[in-house]
Amino acid sequence: MRSTAIVGTMTLISRLLGFVRDILIARYFGADAATDAFFVAFRIPNFLRRLFAEGSFAQAFVPAFSAGAPAIRNLLAPLSGTLALLLFMVSLAGSFAAPLLILAFAPGFQASAETWDLSADMLRITFPYLFFVVLTAMAAAALNCVGRFAIPAITPALLNLTMIGMTLWLAPRLEEPITALAWGVLAAGLLQLLLQSFALKQAGLLAAPRCDFKNRSVVRVLKSMGPAILGVSATQVNLLIDTLTASFLASGSVSWLYYSDRLVEFPLGLLGVALGTAILPHLSGTHARRDPAAFSHALDWGLRWVLLIALPATAGLVFLAPALVSTLFQFDRFSADDVTMASRSLACFALGLPGFVAVKVLTPGFSARHDLKTPLRLGLHSMAGNAALGVVLGIVLAPEGWGHAGLALATALAALWNAAALVTKLLESRIYRPQAGWPWFLTRVLGSTLVMSMLLAFNVREMPWQHWQHFERALHLGLWIGAGTLAYFATLWLSGLRAPHLSLQAAG
Repeated sequence: MRSTAIVGTMTLISRLLGFVRDILIARYFGADAATDAFFVAFRIPNFLRRLFAEGSFAQAFVPAFSAGAPAIRNLLAPLSGTLALLLFMVSLAGSFAAPLLILAFAPGFQASAETWDLSADMLRITFPYLFFVVLTAMAAAALNCVGRFAIPAITPALLNLTMIGMTLWLAPRLEEPITALAWGVLAAGLLQLLLQSFALKQAGLLAAPRCDFKNRSVVRVLKSMGPAILGVSATQVNLLIDTLTASFLASGSVSWLYYSDRLVEFPLGLLGVALGTAILPHLSGTHARRDPAAFSHALDWGLRWVLLIALPATAGLVFLAPALVSTLFQFDRFSADDVTMASRSLACFALGLPGFVAVKVLTPGFSARHDLKTPLRLGLHSMAGNAALGVVLGIVLAPEGWGHAGLALATALAALWNAAALVTKLLESRIYRPQAGWPWFLTRVLGSTLVMSMLLAFNVREMPWQHWQHFERALHLGLWIGAGTLAYFATLWLSGLRAPHLSLQAAG
């Protein structure tokens, strides 16, 4: 719980800075063809950051790092050198192949040569971020294994700080102002790696890198990277598929999906990433000690926290979608129509939040036991379903202005299916055995969520959010978030749920 709180707090700081970043982007650049070009160029390295930096990459590293500090230091030397060489070659190739990557990830941009060229130019700048983010993730996994969670969790904030600085300082000085954001991504990668290297040195884990393709431990980690990443990151791949499909829709669709995804990422980062990051070393340790009861208890504890926070967060995002988008992003070039369109995709994305969070907690139940094939297989099924359903919903709903929201809905449904499939596999193999009290717990959480939902649904819908001044929007939004939160937790308390019921000891 302490580790989760540390990661959650650091992630909160990073997410708040991310909101500041997105508010500035919306204010200075709006939602048009140029921002679509940047968000595609940014989606690829940001997709890689989410794969590697937000706990996913740890699925490959943590089991290899579970033998103590000396073993970690001995493995880091050949692993970091070998990875660095591979990443340098991939980054170089990706920069040269930028136009082809834009063709792969946003084929709809072929209709506009200007948008295509701008996306390719910015991708050449942002793609080398891959080199830095993978090495940063490796360092973070090593630090987590020795109980150091704060620095790895706060490191993503450097990306937001750097992009904020580039928006305010560099953008006004460039002929194409939005390219300042691409330079901010590249600079952030270097700063993140330097910070993690300093933390490794402080922990006594820093070792001089050397290239060694014959080291058995290095080969084992490299082989596990692909399945581990894809198994836990089906949601991120699905979001990339959304970007590809949205490039064929109305101008601004990529941007609307980006802004709505950012709001869903807030609770996902606070809960899903924090729980997944903190629970993986614990699960790896209990598996190494051959304690299946403690392993199951930890999974049970994590799932209870998923539902406790994700269900009311889902309801809040759905009923407050227009209020949130208007308050945070409706400045200058971000119009009232942009608010309406982004709100639609936000409400649809939010429906999948319990699935998004649950996958972060359930996948460590497999990777801690060195089973990477099961989450990979289920993740691939989720991606295929999302792609097919997204195309259908996008085409069917596009004439009504809901095409991009259809893509978001497909991703939400795919995440819920993926989480349900992971739970089913854990239950069938008897790795996870639910503890007593689940009907009691579910009844109270669902009832409290219903009370909060009714409060918001009957009071917030007709408010003139888009016509209020910025201060009025923020004040009313804060009041209603507070009222909804109070109603939820007060109902939980009146129903008899107490903090000790949610401890790991109670789950056991």
